[in-house]
Amino acid sequence: MIQKKVCILGPTGVGKTSLVKQFVEGIFSDKYKTTIGVKIDKKQVNKDGLGVQLLIWDLEGIDRYCGFNPRYLRGATAYIVVVDQTRSQSLLEGMEILAMAQEHYPDIPAFFVVNKADLPSSWHWSEEEVATYASKFKSMTKTSAKTGENVEDLFSTIAFWSE
Repeated sequence: MIQKKVCILGPTGVGKTSLVKQFVEGIFSDKYKTTIGVKIDKKQVNKDGLGVQLLIWDLEGIDRYCGFNPRYLRGATAYIVVVDQTRSQSLLEGMEILAMAQEHYPDIPAFFVVNKADLPSSWHWSEEEVATYASKFKSMTKTSAKTGENVEDLFSTIAFWSE
């Protein structure tokens, strides 16, 4: 069986752990717990008779005061940068995280996730501006860790991604 390491990056509080919990366990909790360091989960994804085991590295939130440790990306097949559509600042922080990751690992595919699609957006950017940011990634997906919207599709796309 093929095994792939996928890292989840993003600012604090954007729903990275909730996305992983929704994907791996099919549950959502309103109780917010900050991830410290890294938490690793795994789940098998199947498509057309082919199985891929995803090792999902859920990294602690990255902000200006808590630096990004690029060593976590070593050996990754892909990484996901998650932002929160209810917090405009998270988009800018997500782009900073992307730049840091690409500086160290420019060849690893990056996927862009706008989380909390079940809530109203507070972004003040136009669709064109968001599309410009999204163009720096392999794909852009809007998800809701709470409802499960597009969560399975996101991880399945990454599991079977090939260039």
